[in-house]
Amino acid sequence: MSDLPNCPKCKSEYTYEDRGLFACPECAHEWNAADAESSGDKDVGLVIRDSNGALLQDGDSVTLIKDLKVRGSSSVVKVGTKVKNIRLVEGDHDIDCKISGFGAMKLKSEFVKKG
Repeated sequence: MSDLPNCPKCKSEYTYEDRGLFACPECAHEWNAADAESSGDKDVGLVIRDSNGALLQDGDSVTLIKDLKVRGSSSVVKVGTKVKNIRLVEGDHDIDCKISGFGAMKLKSEFVKKG
């Protein structure tokens, strides 16, 4: 029998090791051995990274790196706009936030940088 850990995301037993990472063929989740040992049996939460690869968490502040058109209006959220107290969610647009002057919005993490 294999002594590899089950996938922490979908609990699949068909994991394999590839270049120092564990991978799941069923859900395509990848993690390293140190994460598996430190988290034990805890459920792995959302792992969302900004455009530079920095890990984002709920409550972080981010800055837009691109002008973004607001759907349904002619206004644009300009590059350099700071957004405070973000909330991470699952889906295509993975950041929920409030931008002053625009209200509640959903952003993609690829268009923001932490800080």
